[in-house]
Amino acid sequence: MEPRMTQTLIAELTQSLGADRILTSAEVLNSRRYDRWALSWLKDWLGEPMATPAAVARPRTVEDVQAIVAAANASGTALIPFGLGSGVCGGVLPTPDAILLDLSELNRVRFIDETNLLASFDAGKNGLEAEEAVAARGLTIGHWPQSIAISSVGGWVSTRASGQFSTAYGNIEDIVYAIEAVLPDGRLVTLGKAPRAAAGPDLRHILMGAEGTMGVVTGVTLSLRRAPERQAYSAFHARNMDAGFEAQRQIIQADWRPPVMRQYDSREAKRNFRDFARGDDALLLMVHEGPAARVEVELAETAKIAQAAGLEPADAKVAQDWLGHRNNTPAWTDLFERGLVVDTIEISAPWTTIGAIYDDAVAALNTIPGMINASGHSSHVYRTGLNLYFSFAVAPGDKEAMEAAYLESWRKVMEATAARGGGVAHHHGAGRLRKDFLHYDLGEGGLTLLRDIKRAVDPKGIMNPGNLIPDA
Repeated sequence: MEPRMTQTLIAELTQSLGADRILTSAEVLNSRRYDRWALSWLKDWLGEPMATPAAVARPRTVEDVQAIVAAANASGTALIPFGLGSGVCGGVLPTPDAILLDLSELNRVRFIDETNLLASFDAGKNGLEAEEAVAARGLTIGHWPQSIAISSVGGWVSTRASGQFSTAYGNIEDIVYAIEAVLPDGRLVTLGKAPRAAAGPDLRHILMGAEGTMGVVTGVTLSLRRAPERQAYSAFHARNMDAGFEAQRQIIQADWRPPVMRQYDSREAKRNFRDFARGDDALLLMVHEGPAARVEVELAETAKIAQAAGLEPADAKVAQDWLGHRNNTPAWTDLFERGLVVDTIEISAPWTTIGAIYDDAVAALNTIPGMINASGHSSHVYRTGLNLYFSFAVAPGDKEAMEAAYLESWRKVMEATAARGGGVAHHHGAGRLRKDFLHYDLGEGGLTLLRDIKRAVDPKGIMNPGNLIPDA
């Protein structure tokens, strides 16, 4: 796109929507250069500042979004949708000829329906505010990502997010009822209108996980639950990760569904729960909630299964402790100042291979010079397998080596996971960070299909170019 043509479009949008909707001040542009991807922050800290967009468009209504998208499409101008900027895989990385579409002021509660257990929100609605709105009615969305206080409802959909209570309540695709979106040509669609449909392919999934490449999510209707009557906690020591995995498999396949099941290796148990950790044991903690009678039975039955699998009871207060500080994270720049490059990497795999992937990935991380921590925990459990979260902290000793160490750490985990047949992305999306590893999950046929869908939906390629979809 020629910069002159972008400036012409900016002038046209300013005239039609108002100068308060199309922003070009240095302060605003600098604040929208990237999301929370560690590598973007590292480059900035190293003195390699990321590019700013040509303008930030800040619509107040769905009609504003349609007007902006249609005008961008007509001129071939790149558009980067931006919710609240909590993404961690580089989904937001504007170029100087692009317009960033900031949806943060599209933030209404549209309705809360207590009979049908539905709530509808503008896509820019803060996730915690959405949860608080339904909680005031004795309801819950049941979706608790670590980023809940800094993420948007539309962002949950666009990244196929998971919440910390997903083992019972499901991931975002299990909670979404309907999606409203503006397609790349400016048309408005609403996808989903009933509890279930057999009306052809589920078109909601073109937007779920698309990370702004297929259109702009403008509204989301979610299915709700009634607030649980009781919440309780349990915890167990496991002699190693495999023993804990086996206990989790037996619990979930016996059809018990504690919404939270998290298992930490000994390194993470000591780091996060110093007062509760025991030697080299892994630590499994669970949160149980729902009708009081069911919770009571679940506590007893899951304890029986865990102890029969060789686990030993731990202080259940550890689960309460986790609930109290579960969303606390240090600032990237504080870690960079200490010479550390740190991140987490989430993958998933079937039960038969998850233990080997844990061993292989941790061993691979430990081959990187300067690696001072390579550890893992599980956090989302399914009948067929579970998710693993790997954490790494590497101190290369030289600022110039920090980016390479970061990317090498990611490569090691992606390849160790793929080598055992695991899935390289569980819930943070792909962004620019994972897109070159997606062939492991999709295969060449799947990648071709993804590109074909992109060309059909967005023939001019204006929506978040360079994100998610690997180059041919």
